[in-house]
Amino acid sequence: MNNQQTNPIEALINHYNLLPHPEGGFYRQTYEASEQILRDALPERFDGNRNFSTAIYFLLPFGNFSAFHRIKSDEVWHFYEGCALHIHVIHPNGDYECLKLGSNMNNGESYQLVVPANAWFASEPVGDAGSFALVGCTVAPGFDFADFELADAEKLVEQFPSHEQLIRQLSR
Repeated sequence: MNNQQTNPIEALINHYNLLPHPEGGFYRQTYEASEQILRDALPERFDGNRNFSTAIYFLLPFGNFSAFHRIKSDEVWHFYEGCALHIHVIHPNGDYECLKLGSNMNNGESYQLVVPANAWFASEPVGDAGSFALVGCTVAPGFDFADFELADAEKLVEQFPSHEQLIRQLSR
């Protein structure tokens, strides 16, 4: 009998070879389309070719958060296991929306949700000590770190003062 119990979060990190993500949590890219969309066929906001699509695993332990950031593509979030994840979205016009990713439809949660391109967003697990949210993210056109912008809290508060408390709470 094995007396050594593995922490479920550590087990997931090890099993899926997850790495620390700059915005918080852990991730690993699981898919990158082999074909690309040429820069000339993309909207002006892209500065080069992009893969058709990319996908990652993303693990966020309770007590951690994914800091406010934005990307230039739509991002589809998929729930896999653990506690629910709240994705806080500030749309370019300043409207706020809380997307609830999870398995409890009676609590307004959904297995898949979309964060639109260019919206600022952050996420946090909704559980208790020791819990986590294991999710996936699919991006099209595919994710490229050139399209990723981590928020500067001061500048974001200046732009959206009505969301100051949330921005300061979920920024690094």
